[in-house]
Amino acid sequence: MNKVFVRTKNVRNFIGLVENLISKPSNIPKMGLVYGEPGLGKSQTALWLAMKYDCIYIRCANFMTSRWLLEELVKELNHSPYYLTQDNFNLCVNKLSQQPQIVMIDEIDYLINDTRAVETLRDIHDKTGVPIILVGMGLVHKKLERYRHLYDRFSEIVKFEKFDAVDVKQIVDELSEVPVENNAIEILHKKHNRFRQIVQTINSCETVAKENNLIAINKEIMEVIL
Repeated sequence: MNKVFVRTKNVRNFIGLVENLISKPSNIPKMGLVYGEPGLGKSQTALWLAMKYDCIYIRCANFMTSRWLLEELVKELNHSPYYLTQDNFNLCVNKLSQQPQIVMIDEIDYLINDTRAVETLRDIHDKTGVPIILVGMGLVHKKLERYRHLYDRFSEIVKFEKFDAVDVKQIVDELSEVPVENNAIEILHKKHNRFRQIVQTINSCETVAKENNLIAINKEIMEVIL
């Protein structure tokens, strides 16, 4: 399988969100929200963009608290966490004010029910002006609406959609080392439209092609694979 990062429409929209946040004037909130169903490549894209734009990337975990979140942020800022939460908060604000960086919080769903954690992110944004991007699952935008002071600061929102036929063809053409005929790709699209499923199918196609000395995957072979 080719080692390339496929820039599907979802990826291009995510890039647009980042670029738009960076270019906004100081009087406009710079918070962004990216959400969508699992398996569409949100986290992979967030990690790729974090490297591309030198972002601070934090992946939330189950039972994460505001204290834990701040400690992770302090570590990403190359500092050892303090004992007091207030000291960690002040350090984050000072560091980000002096050397602004985009902060990307993945799996934000784990923090939804912790009001203090959610408000901490808003406070960091307001005090530093740095772009903060939250990445979550399909209903996270609805759940965040109850935090009106936070939600009003989302100046950019992107929903990751299921892949259409054009996306699936792009993914297959760029990733697969063995050619896959268009009618076979059409069958794949009807069966799967999530990134993980598509990649697994591409891997199966390459295995079948190698074991049977095939130069391409046609419709009949795809039907057997699926």
